[in-house]
Amino acid sequence: MKTHFLTVLFLSCLLTSSLAQTPWTPAEIIKYKRVSSPALSEDGRLVAYTVATARMEGETSDFLTHIYVVSTDGKINAQFTFGDKSCTNPQFSPDGQYLSYTSARGKDGKNQLYLLRLSGGEAWPITTVKENIGTYQWAPDSKRLAFTMAEPLTDQEEKGRKERRDWSVVDDFRNAHLYTVSLAKDEKGQYPVKRLTKGAFHVTMFDWAPDGKAIAFAHQPSAWINFRRDNDIYTVPADSGTVQLLVASKGMDTNPVYSPDSRSIAYVSDGGITDHTRKDEVYIIPAVGGIAQKLNRTPDDSPLIVGWTPDSRSVLIQEALGSQTGFYLLSAAGGALSRWTVPEKGIAYTFMQNRKGDMVYLYETPETPTEVYLANLTSPTGRKLTNIHSDFLKGKTHARTELVSWKAKDGKYTIEGLLTYPANYQPGRKYPLMLNVHGGPAGVFAQTYTAGIAAYPIQAFAQKGYFVLRPNPRGSTGYGAEFRMANYRDWGNNDYEDLMAGVDKVIDMGLAHPDSLVGTGWSYGGYMTANIITKTNRFKAVMAGAAVTNLVSLNGTTDVPNHLVFYFGGDFWDDQDVYNQHSPMSHIKKAKTPTLVIHGMADDRVPPEQGFQLHRGLQRLGVPTQMVTYPRQAHGFTEPKFMQDVWERTIEWFNLYLGRKTAASGLTSIPKGD
Repeated sequence: MKTHFLTVLFLSCLLTSSLAQTPWTPAEIIKYKRVSSPALSEDGRLVAYTVATARMEGETSDFLTHIYVVSTDGKINAQFTFGDKSCTNPQFSPDGQYLSYTSARGKDGKNQLYLLRLSGGEAWPITTVKENIGTYQWAPDSKRLAFTMAEPLTDQEEKGRKERRDWSVVDDFRNAHLYTVSLAKDEKGQYPVKRLTKGAFHVTMFDWAPDGKAIAFAHQPSAWINFRRDNDIYTVPADSGTVQLLVASKGMDTNPVYSPDSRSIAYVSDGGITDHTRKDEVYIIPAVGGIAQKLNRTPDDSPLIVGWTPDSRSVLIQEALGSQTGFYLLSAAGGALSRWTVPEKGIAYTFMQNRKGDMVYLYETPETPTEVYLANLTSPTGRKLTNIHSDFLKGKTHARTELVSWKAKDGKYTIEGLLTYPANYQPGRKYPLMLNVHGGPAGVFAQTYTAGIAAYPIQAFAQKGYFVLRPNPRGSTGYGAEFRMANYRDWGNNDYEDLMAGVDKVIDMGLAHPDSLVGTGWSYGGYMTANIITKTNRFKAVMAGAAVTNLVSLNGTTDVPNHLVFYFGGDFWDDQDVYNQHSPMSHIKKAKTPTLVIHGMADDRVPPEQGFQLHRGLQRLGVPTQMVTYPRQAHGFTEPKFMQDVWERTIEWFNLYLGRKTAASGLTSIPKGD
């Protein structure tokens, strides 16, 4: 039988269409499902985790989070919570009867504790407290839960709010305190809540003793984040009683974790050293008090205690290890540090352990999205339990990412960076290069998934034909305390040279065209971006997000003024020259680079005035600039519509100044300075 020519053409087109790849765009990346909060049952049979998805229909712009449960034998993987209100922080009761979580689904709109029977049935709230539940933890006997909650408003304060007498005193924060709620109902049929702590302090972290008799907790003088490095550790009887001081030093003592035998408490401390030579280390102390013992140092001097081994002989530690995650065992007897096996690529994080030593964690690589894994101390490689992103990945391929390194200009350090190639990269061809600078400055670019929802849509940049270089210059975490403080009183100088050496490295590799450079960064990365345009004109365009631009004014407006004091050895009135010398605004007359300025209007960390100073300065100098502000957004954006808009604007800004085709945001001409 003769086949009609049009039929052949139609089938050919259909086949070609089915084989076509779906391009990575900001609109595609915003569909990514964010996985977090893995929790493991005590018997090791069930794992709970949360999945957050963007809602962008009509007047809605947020992320809806729900809880899923997967069995470790692979027979169950189901959504456990539903509705239009998020459910977060899942935990299993130690006896295996309940799944607990927090949600603001009630009429009061407050984050309350809910229980769901694993045998089936509807969830119900066990608290009706006036303020949002913070962190919480089950008692070992499953009869109570401990939680933190901010001080409720007094009756007079509530009355004042209704009468529009709702003024606020700056830095007068509501401290969180420790409470318990019992599952044994009182005579009124309610779950009784008992307050365990009170006073002029703010509870940050806590842990139940395995015998259920006490709770260890860390507190700081106030809920003000500026005091985050000023913690002490106390204990309190679980049925309430006298609070006992356990550990107090000049600086930070925090992250208390009981040993399984209830005899010891491990914690993290800076040993009272609060200047730039500070190193965080792990200590253990008898739970009843006594002399603390310092354990061996960890490679990055920034440990987070995950737990103990079941025999109470070693403490489990997690910290950054270059662009990956280090996981270690510290002998409680002071023995040598041993490293737990980690994958050769990617990062493992958010470890959660049960009493048997089984553990769950999240794992991802630049080319594979986050999934939940199960492992134990004797078999650390782990195995994947979930396959959450199969629909998201259909028809898509990832531009590859590799780890590159180069020598610093002054020869002191080897600098690492993550280099993502353009989609459909062709060897021998040179491409535009985007320099992406992280925040902090003690942040780090880790080997995270490059198509996930983050500050930067790396795969979307690659799809548009960019190389993306994400360096970890001096000042980054993950490379030891000396490296982390190598930019002390030196912001924007040697760290700038580290960045430029990385750009030159990619150019020397024959990959990037030296006349097609763009740059971006957020927070300290925004600072470095603003700093770059005052030092060089080699970049065609930049985007500065939540950028630090004037250290003098920032010192008086940020919610963490001690951050600058720590890095510069004093306040600006102690040494105004060092603040001025390291402020991009002091050198703004040298800037020639077209600059897009992005800022959230609710940013207390880097207030919007920092972005306005940069934008207005460039305007008056006649440098092409555009500033876009976003209501309700703090230092990190939370509304998906705004996040997508920032990503699209950034791509279009760069394309415009590289002479490439723009998209449909309305940016079709070059903004001129006044």
